[in-house]
Amino acid sequence: MAEHPNDLRYTNDHEWLRPEGDAWRIGITQFAANQLGDVVMVELPNEGDLVTKGQEFGTIESVKAVSELFAPVSGRVSAVNKALEGEPELVNTDSYGEGWLITIQPTDKGELEELMDAAAYDQLVKEA
Repeated sequence: MAEHPNDLRYTNDHEWLRPEGDAWRIGITQFAANQLGDVVMVELPNEGDLVTKGQEFGTIESVKAVSELFAPVSGRVSAVNKALEGEPELVNTDSYGEGWLITIQPTDKGELEELMDAAAYDQLVKEA
């Protein structure tokens, strides 16, 4: 059984992506949230911004470090989780739910197939 949700796709950088109709929701995995420690601030792009697969789209700051966030796919930001402005700890407490980061309208739906499924991500984490 997978340790991470089966309905998501994953990156080597510990971001997850969930297709939701025409849009794709993006966040960081619980593994990444645990490694970061207590999240104190999240900087995200604005709605309407373009993000490019593999490129930085924001940062996440914890009591331990500041980490870059990398886009798992390319697209236009259609929503930003405004709740994180006042409650960045949602990334720690509910990384696959209320702690999501952005939603994008993808520009290349084929990029989804390049991401790992839960079993492959589980293996990556076990090797870390």
